[in-house]
Amino acid sequence: MAGLARWKTEFDPFPSGEMSDQTGGADCPGDRLGFRQRIPLKKESRSHWNAFIQPISSRVTTEPLQPETTLTDDERRPIRFGILGTGRITRRLVADLQSTPGASVTAIASRTSERARWYADSYGIAHAVSGYADLIARDDVDAVYVALPPSLHAEWMIASAAAGKHVLCEKPLATTSQATQEMSDACAKARVHWLDATAWLHHDRTDMFRQWLSGATVPQGEADFRLGSLRHVSSAVSFFNPFQSGDHRQDAALGGGCLLDLGWYAAGILRLANDGLPITVNAQSVMRDGVPYRVTAIMNFPNDVSATMSCAFDTATRKWFEIAGEEASIVCDDFTRPWPDKPARGWVHEASGKVHPFSCECHQEHNMISRLVGWINATEQDEQLWDSPSPPWQAYHRQALETQRMLEAMETSMTTGQTVTL
Repeated sequence: MAGLARWKTEFDPFPSGEMSDQTGGADCPGDRLGFRQRIPLKKESRSHWNAFIQPISSRVTTEPLQPETTLTDDERRPIRFGILGTGRITRRLVADLQSTPGASVTAIASRTSERARWYADSYGIAHAVSGYADLIARDDVDAVYVALPPSLHAEWMIASAAAGKHVLCEKPLATTSQATQEMSDACAKARVHWLDATAWLHHDRTDMFRQWLSGATVPQGEADFRLGSLRHVSSAVSFFNPFQSGDHRQDAALGGGCLLDLGWYAAGILRLANDGLPITVNAQSVMRDGVPYRVTAIMNFPNDVSATMSCAFDTATRKWFEIAGEEASIVCDDFTRPWPDKPARGWVHEASGKVHPFSCECHQEHNMISRLVGWINATEQDEQLWDSPSPPWQAYHRQALETQRMLEAMETSMTTGQTVTL
């Protein structure tokens, strides 16, 4: 179809584009650090939809050019989501799904009809369903948001794929790397899309991080500086908040513990910064009630890059990282989710001691949902995109699958007391 599978001629450093109803002239990193002058962001006049069909690349110099697809208003359709689960995490993303252009929520399922009805009434969802199987069988559901405990993700993502439903799955993707691969394979076989609900990967600011990691020069005033060759990455994600009784994060059988929950973020930024897996992993943990409550790890990546990470349920809130290069460092203290009522922020530290703050406002959950919705519509209009050698979703799948492998290596190291080689 005309306009589909149009190949890009140069790399787009901001593939997620701008949310026309969110940014509204907000101070984004491209403004403060001068990128608008050199590599412009997409204009708000461009279709909101098309901005999210495009791919990401964590290495400009090594990732191949990938297809950009465009859809007219007549060619795209709203994607109807069904929700599996009525837990704490559901409340947040239901509102995001309902407020994202091109997405809607038509049904929600729980183990009991009473709980499903309460959620449906509370959030204005038309249909309350008792039982997950009944929801994925509905004709008015195009995609499923799996918001269940981690131990149930594989079962219901695979079942959803078999029913022809696209899947947005809560993190962690599963409890083992074998399960994540089986989930991905099931979706590929059924030709349905999947995406893990790791929203920070879709923030406009994360696109800026990828540019710096690629070696892009960052202009600041009259001086230009670079990150330089990557040398070390540190991350820490934690909170201190006693759990309510019955919280799955305290139950090992349900995939509980800080490693799978918060470690998904802490390991994810290490993987993104290095564009791949570590060579060796050594991890230690503090256990409580059979699940890790605090985990620390040391890793070695290719190219002599070292890394450390920490995640915990018994430590004050942290959601920060430092990416250290030969010439400068990037520091961020809110990378998983911006602090309430504050824009996403960070600092570039030069070797000279100069510090350059930057900030950016966008809705990362809207970006994430819009990206998945865009993929669905694009492949419905042009099935050849499924056979592309480097489809837009490939980088996100690699990020999720390899993050799971890192967590599994840490768990093995914690259990055996040995360094694990990947």
